[in-house]
Amino acid sequence: MKLGINGLGRIGKLTLWHHIARKYFDEIVVNVGREVGTSFADIASYIEKDSTYGWLPVYLYGHKGKRVIENLDEKEGTMYIDGIKVKVLRTSRNPKNINWREEGVKLVVDCTGKFRDPNTDPEDSKGSIRGHFLGGAEKVILSAPFKIKDKEKGIPEDAITIVYGINEEVYQPNKHNLISAASCTTTCLAYMIKPLLDYFGVDRILSASMVTVHAATSSQVVLDRLPKEGAKDLRRMRSIFNNIILTTTGAAEALSLVIPEMKKVGFMAESVRVPLNTGSLIILTVNIQDESIENHIDRELINNIYKEAANTKYKDFLIFTTEQNVSSDIIGYPKAAAIIEGSETHTRTATAKVDICKALPEGNSMTCTHVEIPITQVVIYGWYDNELGSYTNMLGELTVYIAEKMI
Repeated sequence: MKLGINGLGRIGKLTLWHHIARKYFDEIVVNVGREVGTSFADIASYIEKDSTYGWLPVYLYGHKGKRVIENLDEKEGTMYIDGIKVKVLRTSRNPKNINWREEGVKLVVDCTGKFRDPNTDPEDSKGSIRGHFLGGAEKVILSAPFKIKDKEKGIPEDAITIVYGINEEVYQPNKHNLISAASCTTTCLAYMIKPLLDYFGVDRILSASMVTVHAATSSQVVLDRLPKEGAKDLRRMRSIFNNIILTTTGAAEALSLVIPEMKKVGFMAESVRVPLNTGSLIILTVNIQDESIENHIDRELINNIYKEAANTKYKDFLIFTTEQNVSSDIIGYPKAAAIIEGSETHTRTATAKVDICKALPEGNSMTCTHVEIPITQVVIYGWYDNELGSYTNMLGELTVYIAEKMI
């Protein structure tokens, strides 16, 4: 089976690395949509070397690695990477004009980040994620959350958001043709919140919030730049080399698509960008209705919940540690959707005095009273490699899962 990859940016390139190592697909067709450098060899050089993860042969074979890209054919646009044939298309950037049918590609992973609205017409001159279907693809996986411009339209019936290991069972091959793999932050967050939901149930979780301390992405600038006309967030045009930059994240909205129970929980998500190339951290705060002040939720209980989850239901992708990591320690960590830093788990229990009358409709004749409810606030730290280790590897798991349903 052949795999199509649209885009060779950070996620596209690392997706190629993942599948070269995995060797599930017999051939990979990559669309870059334009000429690159001065020769076809420049594309091979870009694929082979990475400023964050090093040399592709070392990624594949460690210190015994040797050059693995060979048999470059400029005319055909083909090369062999560790025995896997890779064809590079350099003609069109609009998905509707990419001839996946001619290449024999039925499954495409779109890693451009450009075509995120599942409602955009496939014939749109600026491009549409649905354009891949006109080119011959049968299933398209988006390496980003859906972003709908017209909120009245909502998510179409043939589109779904999946974090592998959390909700892939909702995928229906005969119904869903567009699959969003959410984001790196949503992936980590889902693995942090789901064990708590499994243990306490959604009704005991009163509210939650998160802040992601996130590494830089390609949407940011190296040096300060004059904002474009109409730009509202001036901070995006400030140098990521020199600043901590406040920004936004759609993780809360995407999480409710992956874990629908979260719609019942008051949830906020914030993001702070820092001058790192990868390696990010979620600080999750959860308020849980407790049983009593005397027998309250403590740090040991929370850590045991994650230990159990990491050893059983989520053992393939959730890791619990007390090793006191720093961000560089988790770069490239294989298949770790989230790494719980157990040494930093904190809890605090207190009673909240609730005025019942404020929760009742006006005119209610009930005698007003106050009720004291024990509430435990829990703070959990979760690491994730927002490029390769967490997100791209989880995207690869989802891609193979979809492919197996197509056979």
